[in-house]
Amino acid sequence: MIYKQNLHTHTTYADGKNEPEELVLEAIKRGFSSIGFSEHSFMHFVDYPQQLTIEDMPRYIGQIHDLKEKYKDVIDIFCGLEYDMYSFVPTNDLDYLIGSVHYLKFGDDRRGFDRSLEEAQNFINLNFGGDAMKFAKRYFEAITWLPKAADFDIIGHFDLITKNNEHGHFIDTSSKEYLNAGFEAIHALKGKIPLFEVNTGAISRGFRTSPYPQPEFLRAFKECGFGAVITSDCHDKNFLDCHFKEAEELLKSCGFNSTWILTDNGFKEVSL
Repeated sequence: MIYKQNLHTHTTYADGKNEPEELVLEAIKRGFSSIGFSEHSFMHFVDYPQQLTIEDMPRYIGQIHDLKEKYKDVIDIFCGLEYDMYSFVPTNDLDYLIGSVHYLKFGDDRRGFDRSLEEAQNFINLNFGGDAMKFAKRYFEAITWLPKAADFDIIGHFDLITKNNEHGHFIDTSSKEYLNAGFEAIHALKGKIPLFEVNTGAISRGFRTSPYPQPEFLRAFKECGFGAVITSDCHDKNFLDCHFKEAEELLKSCGFNSTWILTDNGFKEVSL
């Protein structure tokens, strides 16, 4: 990788292990050209203390901008948000937005499914009578609604289902039915969100041994004209550039010869 950047970075403002400045210093140490912070947006329906609160939003944005000024001669710093579809929080004063779906809606209730294999299996049993394919179709349908929530730059972990399913614990992700659901979502998002991420974070946290989305979806993204962004979904500075090389090779094997990076002048395409 000629240009080293990570735009999916979490801090102690939510469920990350490190303060923002610690991550900036780690990025400098590892030879990064830039780093972007994308804290989890506040979700009023979640009893989960490790998320960016509405009250902390101004402090978060202010601190990242202070760091941007402090280290302007050393590294470029960007302030973003990983915005869950049902957050409904302000998005002004941000450099970029990652759109993600961690929850599905059931009436007035929203329920999470990705924190562990056990949670995923219980979620499927409780909400879909054990039918994982129904879950997958509902998830991919929900992904297509992202453009209604905000003006996103990046689709976050498109096939998040596979985070806990690398070995086929509850669904066959190579089946035609599963793939078609994902393909339909990709085509529905075409022209609405320009970029998607190749996410390596599940490797660092022991959920997977390879980046995702899976190759079939990567080729579909390529055919539909999406740009790729490599991210580590970092929650720990020790894994800031976790398996970036593997992500590059995966993209190349699926026909990509470039990725996209964020600059002071917006997103820019760079060669792999």
